[in-house]
Amino acid sequence: MVTPQREPLGVIDAWIWAREFKDAEGQRPGLIKSTRRTEGYERVAEMAATLPRRAGHAERQVRQRLFAARVTVSDGQGGRFAATCVIAQEFGAPHGVKPIEWRLLTNRTAATLESAVELIDWYRARWEIEIYFHAIKNSCRVEALQLVHIDRLELALAVYMAVAWRLARLLRLGRTYPDGSADALLSEDEWRGAYILAKKKPPPKPPTLREAVRQIAMLGGFLGRRCDSEPGVKTIWLGFQRIMGFVQGIEFMRTFQTK
Repeated sequence: MVTPQREPLGVIDAWIWAREFKDAEGQRPGLIKSTRRTEGYERVAEMAATLPRRAGHAERQVRQRLFAARVTVSDGQGGRFAATCVIAQEFGAPHGVKPIEWRLLTNRTAATLESAVELIDWYRARWEIEIYFHAIKNSCRVEALQLVHIDRLELALAVYMAVAWRLARLLRLGRTYPDGSADALLSEDEWRGAYILAKKKPPPKPPTLREAVRQIAMLGGFLGRRCDSEPGVKTIWLGFQRIMGFVQGIEFMRTFQTK
């Protein structure tokens, strides 16, 4: 779940489910993937009323023309339904660069420019969801888990879903709120560990979010040069792995000293 301001809030609904094998006639019994999408949308719709509103390619400013119109679309079962089609078409793109064009279908109306822009902003929030799945698949590597029993797999996925959300949130807030305090997202052991593992003296007070995220990413291979852009989720994950091991060691030592 992501806010319109693209802040990752977490996972509100998850199902452990695998498709059935195809039968002798090539048909696949059981639930289909689109059913899970519908169920997920229903969970989001249930939560929507209780959520408060809060205000490899080079980056470039994009200017777009927006078009919106009500259309009727086939439902694939002989009927039709009404929807709003929104097209965001880039103009003035740099030479040799393919212009960006988004085509969206929605059950929402877009009678004004402001409502069309709001729909585009919602669509832009999809990128944060893509980052989340990138983190859980490629950083946490859940598809490579070699666990024998389904109950162990479910527990591992539950943990990694929370880890992937935290990585996505660190990445996002480190860029959008760079001057915020690191202790808003990290424990003292975590942000101090980022410096200690790099053989640096931790600052006397929590650093900014940007400083902490970059320090974590440098433990994962991010160079942090002046010419470098902000770190990606992979280097943050690799660095955070080292920090988690460090924090676990510190917590064990405290328990040992208490005993």
